[in-house]
Amino acid sequence: RLVFSSGSASSGNSGAVYLGSGVSTGGRSGIVSISVGSGTSGSGGAVSVLSGRSTAATGGALSVQSGEGASTSSGVISVRTANAGGAGVSGRLVFSSGSANGGNSGALYVGSGAAIGGRSGMVSISVGSGTSGSGGGVSVLSGRSTATTGGALSVQSGEGTASTSGSIVIRSA
Repeated sequence: RLVFSSGSASSGNSGAVYLGSGVSTGGRSGIVSISVGSGTSGSGGAVSVLSGRSTAATGGALSVQSGEGASTSSGVISVRTANAGGAGVSGRLVFSSGSANGGNSGALYVGSGAAIGGRSGMVSISVGSGTSGSGGGVSVLSGRSTATTGGALSVQSGEGTASTSGSIVIRSA
């Protein structure tokens, strides 16, 4: 195995590890690729990215950001599981904040950015179609509380400051 690691420290910060490609002025910047090889038995190898734990302050942040396009679009971030084989199901995606023992648990935000001079981006949540059994469901639940009022669930259309606000349509197929 190959190990790339900074040394440990007993009374200060441990060292940093930087992995990246160089800057290019007349062409495309280089690619950084991290991948796991394939195997013929057992489960596939995992890729784990963990930020640092702290016993005295906030844990380390983990940031995933696409590249800026100074004159056109910024890059795409794609998070998906691979297709399933002949027998089995495709993997699942879990986006969740951690639990908390003595305070509030973390928040989860899903949204598009604001736009100046164009339309704001769309947020779409949909379930794929199937050829057997019932269609997959979509469940939206607000939080339960054992001490006070449960969490609110709010659905609101967008404001139209120069025209009509957006519609809300709830219907069965």
